[in-house]
Amino acid sequence: MALESHGKFLRYKEQKIETTHRVNDQIRITPIRVVNFDGEMLGVIETSEAQNIATENGLDLVEVAPNERPPVCRIMDYGKFKYEQKKKLSKNTKQHQTQLKEIRLRPKIGEHDIDFKMKKARDFLLHHDKVKLTVMFKGRENAHHERGRDILESIAKSLDDVAKLEKMPGMDGGRSMTAILTPR
Repeated sequence: MALESHGKFLRYKEQKIETTHRVNDQIRITPIRVVNFDGEMLGVIETSEAQNIATENGLDLVEVAPNERPPVCRIMDYGKFKYEQKKKLSKNTKQHQTQLKEIRLRPKIGEHDIDFKMKKARDFLLHHDKVKLTVMFKGRENAHHERGRDILESIAKSLDDVAKLEKMPGMDGGRSMTAILTPR
């Protein structure tokens, strides 16, 4: 059983047991073609005899090709087999979700602060995230939009090796100027 969350309530949910392969006593057809745990063909033998061989080795008898005549079964560790299948499936589904990371600046920012913010932006871009650079203006700073544009253009120019400019520096509303960088 597994816990399932619905808002603030937790409920137990029955886990689905995959029945894609017949294992041990679930195999009813006899005779069957058996492949050893080493991949060596044992030939066509009775199901009960194949199960005895599997239990002697501490392994399971797993039906891998049920549509063949006679069905093909393999002697293997079924738990390990399922684990590897699940691991392979989860490896294929792992993908990075691109996010938009924002870095805020001011027109009167110091040179070292700009370097620090560029280093952080570079990290975001190397992790395949977009970066939104925002220069915020207050009061009299609003009269010097060219200073904000210069800052954004210099940052975009220095990050040119890892990013390309998606949105040119431009005013967003009345008090901020933004530019968006995307990873190359």
